[in-house]
Amino acid sequence: MIHANFSGKISAVAPKNAIFAKTFKMKILILNGPNLNLLGKREPEIYGTVSFEEYLPKLVKAFPQHEISYYQSNHEGCLIDKLQEADGQYDAVVMNPGGYAHTSIALADCIRAISIPVVEVHLSDITKREPYRRHSFTAEACKACFFGLGLEGYDRAIVALETR
Repeated sequence: MIHANFSGKISAVAPKNAIFAKTFKMKILILNGPNLNLLGKREPEIYGTVSFEEYLPKLVKAFPQHEISYYQSNHEGCLIDKLQEADGQYDAVVMNPGGYAHTSIALADCIRAISIPVVEVHLSDITKREPYRRHSFTAEACKACFFGLGLEGYDRAIVALETR
């Protein structure tokens, strides 16, 4: 498994159950964009059959050393507001911008404007999807991007934040 850091580096990602010397507490915001409230129902052959509400307790249990909060919105402005509010209140953001990844310069600009790291997650492999989904404007502004790992991409994003 690899993850690409958009500074041009590619590095191996440790398995999620690896033991890390760093044991520090982070306050992490999970920020999900449009239609992610439909996980488990929407195109299960692409996005799976588990809702994010079902998955979130497992994610929290996997990372008990961190304080994990969750927010989802179908509205671009609400996501921008939440990112701006997170700056200074959280240590990091794990964000799945959904379809806004491919269209939102405003979200990308916001990510660049805040001082905390943002790691992007996509459940499907966007490089193997429709041509309009293959480019992520928001990923260009993020510290790293994980795609094609399903819900485990969120776990990997947190591990990446732990090892930064």
